Formats: sequence, structure tokens, C-alpha cells
Amino acid sequence: MTTRAPRLVHDAHRHLGVLPAFPFYGGPPVNPDTTARATIDELIADLDAEGTERALVIPNYGVPDPTASFALNELVVEAAQRDDRVLAGLWTSPRPQDALATEKALALAGEDGVAALKLSFLLGGGVDDPTCLPQLDAVFGAAREHGLVVHVHTSPGAASDLDQVGKLVDRYADDVAVHLVHMGGGMSGHIKLIGQLFFAWVAAGKRVYTDTSWAIGFAPRWFATEIERHGIGSDRVLFASDQPWGDFAGEHARLVAATGGGELTDLFFRHNFESLHGC
Repeated sequence: MTTRAPRLVHDAHRHLGVLPAFPFYGGPPVNPDTTARATIDELIADLDAEGTERALVIPNYGVPDPTASFALNELVVEAAQRDDRVLAGLWTSPRPQDALATEKALALAGEDGVAALKLSFLLGGGVDDPTCLPQLDAVFGAAREHGLVVHVHTSPGAASDLDQVGKLVDRYADDVAVHLVHMGGGMSGHIKLIGQLFFAWVAAGKRVYTDTSWAIGFAPRWFATEIERHGIGSDRVLFASDQPWGDFAGEHARLVAATGGGELTDLFFRHNFESLHGC
């Protein structure tokens, strides 16, 4: 029997904007994000082609210069105000050298269509770095004031590891929704999140959410099994493509297979997005 795919899809985390080529890892300048879109029209065309009904759209990032991402905040706000299928996520930074740019970004937090703020430690900073605490408090304070979700990148090791990023859940998620992008990121992160932390946070009343983009193949299926076993958490997982760094078709197919086309499928692909963002 063919697994039923959801008719309506909401994408909880994708990007808009084209970044400058960069010589990653000492090689020649490259643009590995080949499906990056520069314009709102291109974004809307992608949503139409995919059958994506709603999407949370965040400035593209990935090169070691955050000014390119900060410069895209007004574009994602414009996209959200032009088409009500789009919600905007604003790029912010915990780094002290980005404090003024983050302050400018947070000034847009009350604009129509803004639904999230994005944090990443890939470019520096740390959860316990005292020079980052004022920016972190400002980001989570703005999210609390405006009812926004804070998206935090997770990946194994260093400042983005779940051992570190999880402290933000402990510190802020009593009254601010924290979306852990990439489900902990990689083997160690998946096992820490699914096997240890996620269900404890949910049971403790933390407002913690995640998505299955970038997940290793076993993890979404294991997560679905553990949600059923624990009887909690089905309302906290969302589909995300992470375009252009992810692959919509691949992410979509894997999550449909993991959830079996039933109630969890509808929750992950549609209803949890609507509940979290008040759609």
C-alpha cells in the first residue's frame, strides 16, 4: 500500500537570498547553495511548484560575513507583507560585534508578517559567553514581547552542540518558543535530543520545537516511534526543507515515510505549524 502524502504542506524553515561566493576550506570561491533564490518572485514560484501552502522564510546565511544575512531582513519582511503564505524570520546574532546590527533587526520584530528570530553560533559566540548574554537577552526579550519563535541552529560539537544550545531551552523556553533547527544536528545530537532531552523538556512544560531537516535517515522514524511510546511531543515537530541548503523533495519523502501518512503526518506537515504560528 502506498503511504499517503499530505495534501497541504507548510515549510517551517527555509531561506531567501543569494550569498557571495566564498573560498570554503581553503578552496576556490564557490556557491554550493545552487537553489538559492534572490527574489520574492522566485520564492513564490518555488512554493507553487512544490505545493507548499505556507512557509517561514529566513535570510540565507552560511558565509563568515553576517552582513550579507542582516541585509536580507528587509527582503523577507517584504515577502511576508506581499504574500500571506509567507512568514518572515529575522536574522540576529549573539556576537557583541554584531550588537548594533541585531538591534536594527529587532526593530523590525513588530512588523506585520514577522513570526520568528534566527540565531546561530556557527559564526562565533557562545551560550555562556558573557559578551553574548546582552544580545541573547535582547533577542529572547523581543520574542517574548512580540510572541515570536526563536530558531536556533544545531549541529554536532562546539557552540552549536545540543549540550550548549540546550541551555537556551533551560534558560528561556518557559515563556518563549524555541525551535531547535535540524533536530540536534547529526548522530550525537539526534541521540541526545530524542533519547534524553526532548521528552524531559516537554514534560517539564518547556516550549521546545524542532524539525527533521538534515536529519540522518534513522532519526525521524525513531522520533516518531518515541513520540508514540511516550504519548507526548506530537505537537512539537514540524516539516522543514531548509532550502537551499536542504532538499525539499528528499526531506518531504523521508518524513512521509517516517510518519506513515497518518495523524503524525498531518501534524508534522501542517497542523503544528498552524498552531505554533497562529495561522
